[in-house]
Amino acid sequence: MELSIIIPTLNEEHYLPLLLKSIKKQTFTDYEIIVADAGSQDKTVTIAQSFGGRLTKGGLPAQGRNEGAKIARGNLFLFTDADNIFTSPNFLYDLIKQFRERNLGSASFLIYSDGNRLDKILYLFYNLWVKLTQNLLPHATNSVLVRRDIHQKIGGFDEKIKIAEDQEYVRRAVRYGKFGFIEVDPVLNSCRRYRAQGRIKTYLKYFLSGMVMFFSGPIKSDIFKYRFDYQKVLKKNNNK
Repeated sequence: MELSIIIPTLNEEHYLPLLLKSIKKQTFTDYEIIVADAGSQDKTVTIAQSFGGRLTKGGLPAQGRNEGAKIARGNLFLFTDADNIFTSPNFLYDLIKQFRERNLGSASFLIYSDGNRLDKILYLFYNLWVKLTQNLLPHATNSVLVRRDIHQKIGGFDEKIKIAEDQEYVRRAVRYGKFGFIEVDPVLNSCRRYRAQGRIKTYLKYFLSGMVMFFSGPIKSDIFKYRFDYQKVLKKNNNK
C-alpha cells in the first residue's frame, strides 16, 4: 500500500464527513484511512466506519497521530486534521507524484482558510514564507506527508510538546530526508479556532511560539496556555 491517511479526532461529526468525502473523490486510490479517536461522544466513530476507515485509540493530536502510525500499512503517512478538505480530486495524485519526483523525505503543502479576508491574507503570507524557507527552516501546516521509515527513525511526534509539535516534527525529519513545500491544489482549512478563541490572540500565539522555537527549541512548558477542545473533553471523560 502506498499511502496511509491518519486523522486524529474528537467529536468531529460535523467536519470529518467533509474530509472523508473529499478523500473518496480522489483519483489516487492506493490509500487507507485511519481515524485515531480520543473517545468521541458524537457520531464520529460511526462516520469513520461508514467511509471504511480503520479505527484506533487516540488522545491529544500528537498522540493520535502516533497511534495511527502504529497500525498504518502505507509506505507514506499523510497526517491531516479532521477539519481539512482536499479541494481537488487530483490532490493526492499530484502530491505524491511531486513528492517522489523531488525525492523528499517529508513535505507540507498549500493550505487556505475558509475564514474572512484577514485569514485569507495571512494564510497567503504563510504559504509564501514556507515556500521561501523550505530549504533553510522547514515549516509544516497542520498536515504533513512523510516517509514511513523517517517517522519511525525519529520516534514519531513528541507528545510532550505543548504547541507546534508538527513544526518540531519536520525539523527532526530533515535529518533523514529532504523537506519540501509542494505546490498543489490547496487544502481548505477551517478557521473555527480563530472564531472561537479570537483571531488576534490566536495568531499572536502562533507568531510568538515560532519565535520561541527558533531561539530556544521545542515548547514543553505551558507558557502560551494553548488549548485544544481535546483537553476539556478528555478531562471530562477521565472524570466519569
